Parts: sequence; C-alpha cells; structure tokens
Amino acid sequence: MVRMSTLADCLKNLANAEKRGKRQVLVRPVSKVIIKFLKVMQKHGYIGDFEIVDNHRSNKLVVELNGRLNKCGVVSPRYDITIEQMEKWVVNLLPSRQFGFIVLTTSRGIMDHEEAKKKHIGGKILGFFY
Repeated sequence: MVRMSTLADCLKNLANAEKRGKRQVLVRPVSKVIIKFLKVMQKHGYIGDFEIVDNHRSNKLVVELNGRLNKCGVVSPRYDITIEQMEKWVVNLLPSRQFGFIVLTTSRGIMDHEEAKKKHIGGKILGFFY
C-alpha cells in the first residue's frame, strides 16, 4: 500500500502509542517536515527527546513520550491562513485557548501559531497538537 502522508502516519503512531501508555515509539520513514514538527512539540514539552537512527535509507526516529500528548493530527489539504484567519482555526481545531498549538509552515520555517502571530506572518497549516 502507498503512503499518502508520512507526517499523518507519524502523528497517528505517536497518538496511538500515547493512548497505550508506551514510553517510546519508533517512527519511520523520516522527513525534514516530521523532524521540524517534532521539534515544535518538544519545545512545548509534549514529547521528550527523539533520536534519528540512520539505516542508509529513509532513517527511523525513536521518540520518547512523556504522557502529556492528548491528540495530534494533520490538516489536509494544507490550507493557506492569514493572521486574521488564525483565530478561526484555533477555535475550530483546539479545545481551548489556554493550551494546544497549531503548526504552520511559513516562509520563515515551521513554527506554532503563537510564534507566527508574534512575527506577524501567515502560512500553510500543517497540523495541530494538544
């Protein structure tokens, strides 16, 4: 079977392992987008460290889980959002304004919606986690 979205597969693996109470999970294949998405999650404390295992093909990731992740997902297709539309997407995707993040890909890299608001830039929506 063909993989449609490696990012969606990665986030689904993380969410399922978290529900099962696992401490770590193996994710493959790995892409730059997946690594940057996980760095945003790590920065906010939703996952622990992750390590790239090089197998001379598409690599693997071993992600340490810490029990904080409730749900994560991909928004497909990757909609363009402006700063004005950001609040609408926050209300639609996140359970509360107090916690959770929407991850955007912008011209200045992959970042969460709060950082994009501070830098005053919009972009394409990748996914969310809380």
